[in-house]
Amino acid sequence: MKTKLIAAALLAAAPVTSANAMNVADFLLKADALEKKGMMALFSSDYKLLKGEVETASKQLRSERLAAQKAGRKPAYCPPAKGGGLTPNEMLAQLRTIPAAQRSRVELKDGLKAVLSRKFPCS
Repeated sequence: MKTKLIAAALLAAAPVTSANAMNVADFLLKADALEKKGMMALFSSDYKLLKGEVETASKQLRSERLAAQKAGRKPAYCPPAKGGGLTPNEMLAQLRTIPAAQRSRVELKDGLKAVLSRKFPCS
């Protein structure tokens, strides 16, 4: 239950800009620590940081996808028009499938792009 709450909040936040993009290793490390805090995670500065990272990466990926479509190029992923999106738990689980040795070299945005392209491939 608390995992779902934390993960849902990570996806539902207002953007917080970051000078440097967060990598998947740091994101998962902070997400795991927040899950252990339970409801107290809502008061953590990392909570807002992670929400902002996901929101910013999601907006950038959406903009890239729409620009590719407008230019007649194949987008990286093709989500359904309505519903069927990526759940917070699914996002975290899929990010954890990135090999641990590579996570520190993969920006969160790129990790999310890989997750979305697997879930919503373009035919």
